[in-house]
Amino acid sequence: MSALLEHLNPEQLAAVTLPHESALILAGAGSGKTRVLTTRIVWLIQTQQVSPHGILAVTFTNKAAKEMLTRISAMLPINTRGMWVGTFHGLANRLLRTHWREAGLPQSFQILDSADQLSAIKRLMKAMNVDTEKYEPKKVQWFINGHKEAGRRARDAEAFDEYSMRMAEIFEAYDAQCQREGVADFPELLLRSYELLYRNEPLREHYRDRFRHILIDEFQDTNTLQYRWLKLFAGPRAALFAVGDDDQSIYAFRGADTANMAAFEREFAQGRVIKLEQNYRSHGHILTAANTLIAQNAHRLGKNLWTAEGDGEPIRVFEAYSDQDEASFVVDEVKNLNREGVAFSDMALLYRSNAQSRVLEHALFSAGVAYRVYGGLRFFERQEIKHALAYLRLMIQPEDDGSFLRVVNFPARGIGARTLETLADTATRSGTSLWQAACTSGGKVAGFAKLVEDIKQATADLPLHEVIDHVIEASGLTDFYRADKDGADRLENLNELVNAAALFGEEAEDSTLEAFLAHAALEAGEHQAGAGHDALQLMTVHAAKGLEFHTVFITGLEESLFPHEQSAHEENGLEEERRLMYVAITRARRRLYLTHAQSRMLHGQIRYGLPSRFLDELPAGVLRHLNRKAESPAIRYDAPTPRTSSAGNDTGYRVGQSVAHAKFGTGIIIDFEGRGADARVQVKFREAGTKWLALAYANLSAD
Repeated sequence: MSALLEHLNPEQLAAVTLPHESALILAGAGSGKTRVLTTRIVWLIQTQQVSPHGILAVTFTNKAAKEMLTRISAMLPINTRGMWVGTFHGLANRLLRTHWREAGLPQSFQILDSADQLSAIKRLMKAMNVDTEKYEPKKVQWFINGHKEAGRRARDAEAFDEYSMRMAEIFEAYDAQCQREGVADFPELLLRSYELLYRNEPLREHYRDRFRHILIDEFQDTNTLQYRWLKLFAGPRAALFAVGDDDQSIYAFRGADTANMAAFEREFAQGRVIKLEQNYRSHGHILTAANTLIAQNAHRLGKNLWTAEGDGEPIRVFEAYSDQDEASFVVDEVKNLNREGVAFSDMALLYRSNAQSRVLEHALFSAGVAYRVYGGLRFFERQEIKHALAYLRLMIQPEDDGSFLRVVNFPARGIGARTLETLADTATRSGTSLWQAACTSGGKVAGFAKLVEDIKQATADLPLHEVIDHVIEASGLTDFYRADKDGADRLENLNELVNAAALFGEEAEDSTLEAFLAHAALEAGEHQAGAGHDALQLMTVHAAKGLEFHTVFITGLEESLFPHEQSAHEENGLEEERRLMYVAITRARRRLYLTHAQSRMLHGQIRYGLPSRFLDELPAGVLRHLNRKAESPAIRYDAPTPRTSSAGNDTGYRVGQSVAHAKFGTGIIIDFEGRGADARVQVKFREAGTKWLALAYANLSAD
């Protein structure tokens, strides 16, 4: 066996060395799917079954694509620059840049990120005199993107009443505006490239002939259009290698469709499924919990994770009296574990909803524990960066009205709202862009246009990073932020933009300003790592996908929180919540905590909740319920006395207590009324809802 293959387990080896045929690789959490994908590519090239230019590999993040290329370069002495390895949007952008004329786009078309797209929609709606209270711009954006991601244009949108017909009109006008300004939003990249290949048979056949091997990562996250896009590349001679895990499909709200996996198996794999079930991340008890939980889902392809690393520690379960009590427990455990040698950065606090982080953050701050909220404001979305990029965009695409409006008066040049309204009226009457109207209007707006033109001429022969450095200085951004008492960090970010351009110029195949701006727009959705000192990681479970930690705390495990209350109103909503819990559990390598609280402050009121049903679905044999006064150093903890209702003090029951009823099942006491023989208790039952019961006849028992 070659050195390339000797470290693969039997299932990984079977996947890597598949003959020229399509297959579905069902890759469980921590099963080495990235190794399998990259080794498959290297093996195909090494055995001369395909050239590097004959491979199309699609990922969902730029980080994953870069990691794949880095691994390929480490295993094979080839230049990977020309390889088509990237995200759906990145590859679609590459296709459109190459065939811009056939796609009906200007050669230097610009990409709108989500914020820029929303601004463009607001600007359009104002020009159309649309009532923004009735037609909220954000909802218009969702309407447009939802249709585009399903492969539909405005003419195909379902318009069955006055409201939807007006939405379709805005959609159509928005597309016309983008075409006129030479810009494309993210969904447009994929839809436009799909339409290009669909209608252009010679071009489609060219790429089908070129890409004989197509590999797709995280296939469970594909939406309708992405799957259709892939199928256009898949000619009769292509072998598709789809890697995914239906148990980790947690992005239905973004359009991900788990049915694509079953469709792929039927249309391409035709029963050829390889399961990667050996887990290299977590200890046995963690995997047993994950397997048992996810087995409750009916709609899954089915697999069972296992490890050769042994059972490890039991999963620790802690019931807190309140959310503050829960946070105090977590902070104590984090500090104890850190004293025992676990780095803060190797511990993660997970929660279902962002709103839950406040109490945790407050407790950590009060205890002096360094923490970082994962997924904060990203580099290319910061105000000063977007200003600099707007200047750069105007240099190559002056018809971009959104960029014009962002910086025409930033830094301030005395160009007020009234001047801009007049300019917009002029542009509308003449059917031109704001830039063209500014060039002929005179005054300060014409001075702004001359400034941009002067910068363009001054930087015509400069390297990319020097172009950006000059733009930042000549535009006035440097002076503006230097004069701002809080501008130091923003200046550092602008300097980092220059650094990013210099690195891009060294590494990119195409180091033009147009390519860098496309890169910036595509990177805007990616997380940028913060300062590298040791800090506890806080994040939603969605943000945790793809990450792993020595120790994981899954907090807020209560009904209506996790699973989220909205899941009860969505088709297969509970199954997706269970998959989300599965993802959370499988982030832990060595130690896992599950915490829930009897009461929690939500929307300014104390709410009493039931423990999550997911806790009941875990096998008792792998759980260890923590005692607040346990003597083990790792779990030593003293908590306040639980809150009790004075009205119920003579009944033997207390608010927050779990109880069971012969007819209604398990529940939790949330209120009392009356005393003695006349006392009533209000119980929130898991299945039966909230009910008042007379204690004399309730026949309640402690659960």
